[in-house]
Amino acid sequence: MINRVVLVGRLTKDPEVRFTPNGVATCRFTVAVNRTFKGQNGETEADFISCVAWRKQAENLANFMKKGSLIGLEGRIQTGSYEGQDGKRVYTTDVVADSIQFLEPKNGTGSSQGASNYESSTNTGGVNKNAPQGNDGGNNNQPSYLRVEDDPFANSKGPMQVSEDDLPF
Repeated sequence: MINRVVLVGRLTKDPEVRFTPNGVATCRFTVAVNRTFKGQNGETEADFISCVAWRKQAENLANFMKKGSLIGLEGRIQTGSYEGQDGKRVYTTDVVADSIQFLEPKNGTGSSQGASNYESSTNTGGVNKNAPQGNDGGNNNQPSYLRVEDDPFANSKGPMQVSEDDLPF
């Protein structure tokens, strides 16, 4: 079974980070994604997609992006439900972001000259196989672990211990 989502769009408002009772950072946000066709009136239409980020990528999103920022994200669809204040069942659908790319420079001018892409990812266990390798002109601000001796996880013994309280589900 496959549950993968890739989106490129703009944030509809300034992202705000919140923390769970256990201190885990989370950020709920909406991405406006243009449709590939025009509506009956000839104007481009958009879908507004609810998303959630966790931990460091939630903090990075809130610290570096604002309303209108262009981002790319990869994640999965997650559904849920809860009982609303009126006693009726409310159903939810969100994209849980596994990886977020900041696609514009921090100043947000829309100019790509001199801009670099920043990535925040929950996959922190070693080399990002999707990241470009080699000389990128110095624009990659992510660490590049090309040698085993530079890998901070190379000497770890066995699997990482993760507390149930840290899981978003």
